[in-house]
Order: sequence, then C-alpha cells, then structure tokens
Amino acid sequence: MSFMSRPARSFVFSADIAIGHSVSPYVSVYPWNAGFGTKYADPTTLPAGAGYGVAFSSTNTEIAVAHVGSPYISVYPWTSGFGTKYANPVTLPTGIGREVTFSPSNADIAVVHDNSPYISVYPWGPGFGTKYANPASLPSLDAYGVDFSPSGAYLAVAHSFTPYISVYPWASGFGVRVANPATLPTGIAYSTKFSPNGNSIAVAYGLSPFVAVYPWAAGYGTKYADPASLPSGLAWGVDFSPSGADIALALNSSPYICAYPWGPGFGTKYADPAVLPTGIGNGIAFSPDGTAVAVAHNTSPYVSVYGWSSGFGTKYADPATLPTGAGLSVAWKTP
Repeated sequence: MSFMSRPARSFVFSADIAIGHSVSPYVSVYPWNAGFGTKYADPTTLPAGAGYGVAFSSTNTEIAVAHVGSPYISVYPWTSGFGTKYANPVTLPTGIGREVTFSPSNADIAVVHDNSPYISVYPWGPGFGTKYANPASLPSLDAYGVDFSPSGAYLAVAHSFTPYISVYPWASGFGVRVANPATLPTGIAYSTKFSPNGNSIAVAYGLSPFVAVYPWAAGYGTKYADPASLPSGLAWGVDFSPSGADIALALNSSPYICAYPWGPGFGTKYADPAVLPTGIGNGIAFSPDGTAVAVAHNTSPYVSVYGWSSGFGTKYADPATLPTGAGLSVAWKTP
C-alpha cells in the first residue's frame, strides 16, 4: 500500500460535486478544482425533503435528487447551476426516494423507494416519459440502492429482504429477474455498484462481512472471498474507482470509510485516512478521474474529500459554505 502525501496529482481536474443532505435546501453543489469552489445558488424550486440520493446524468446536462416528500424525485437542467425543475412524472414513485441513477445512454432514469413496487423507471427525454411497467418479480421490500451496468443491459436493485439484491435485464423495460447468487448477502442491502468494466457487482449491507462482490457475466459467479480485514460495521455505500483497481465503502462506525485494492478480489485494506470523517458515512463516490474520493456523513462538515492514489491522501479543506445538515449522498459530474 502507499500513503499519498499530497491531495492531488500535477494536472488540474475540474468538475462539480453534489451532496444530498437532510436540511433545506436538501442539495448543495460546488465547483471542484483541486478543492471546493463557491457553492452554486440553490434551485428555485427545492426538493421536497431530505436528499437521500443525487446523480448527474451521463451527459452532465441534468441533476436528479431522490428525496423525502412527494414527488419523491426532482430533476433539474444543469449548466454550471440549476435550471428550472422539470415537470414531475405523471406516475410518481410511491414512497421516499432513496437513490436515483440515469442509464449510461441517458435514455432512462431509475429511482428506488420505500413502497411497492420499490423501483420506478422512466424514459428520459430530457423530461419524464411514461413510467415503464413494473418488473414481474418485484424487489422484496424497501429498496435503497440502484445501478445500471456500464453497458446499460442490466439494472441492479439493493433492498431490505432476502435475496437482498435483484438484477434485471434492461432494454427499455424490465426483463426476467436474473437467478439469485448462490451465496446471498447476509442482511439488508443499502447500495450496489457494477465495476467500470461490468465484470463484477458489489453489494454493501448491514451484517458481517458487510460487503459481497460477485463476478458478473449475464448472471452471478461464485462470490469472491471476503476481505481479510473486514469493514468495521454496516456499510451504507460502495463504489469502485474509475479504473476498477480499488473499491471503497461508507461505514456506520469509525473509521466511517474504508478501501481495498481490487484485483478482481480484495487486496490488503488501505490505511485509514489521517483525518477521519466526523460521523457515519452515508454515501461514497470516487471522482471521475480517480484522484479524489468523497464521503457524505452525518455530522459537520457533512462531506469529506480525500486525495486518492492507491490510498487515502490529505483531506481537502471543507467548503466555505457547508451543507446544512447530515450528508446523505454524493455524486460527481464528469468534466
């Protein structure tokens, strides 16, 4: 392992970083250029409650927030600031929006929520089209995480009852749910993520070993061995680095964030950051260039970003204007 002494590489990476949080305005977005810039103005029409999920579209022209309170999902045009909120979908999600994602082609948008059918997917125009029919086999109870495979051919849902993870073929609608993995996650699944090459799928969940990763090729392979040094507790979020060489988790207990080399298979856990997040890690995301990793957490400053180069580097300075409440989700815009 190596410990990075500087927070960034020699070239400049510029993007935007969004944090969904628990207090109005519920979402905060900042320019990023080797550190936080001045917070963008809040949207004119705010999300209706705590921003549990936030995502930029694959074209970087929209930003979506999954939130508490009807309509449970809000989407805005994005051009270095919020545009006028798009009209709500005609058929709303049926409960609290937990996470949101756009398909790689930007043709669809998916949101998971806490009431049946637990997932709602819409064509994206931009603007919401008519909701796709529900899957024939629904996720089992409240859904917390959602991710499209890099090819857009599969849609994965993390949920709160066995089998805890459901994956569906996707082609402008749900196919027949893929057979469950032979070795299931051991508790409520809060997040799921395909690796950048689409050859692995990770699930973060609530009971030891807290993370499971499977080979993926139109179905689950045999679960990879657990890491030798397990996460410290319940994992709320999981992400792969853009190169696929690393995997990181947001955790319920100190150190609140952990990361491993990814082979495929877990390598030796990286050293914890020198300055830990100040509380429960709720969401985690690598920057698109892989030089930083961000964690949204539940105590001030509510978001912490670290340089990344095969290990945690120095924590970046906090934004001048902090999010206004517990950090619940985090997302980067690709430059």
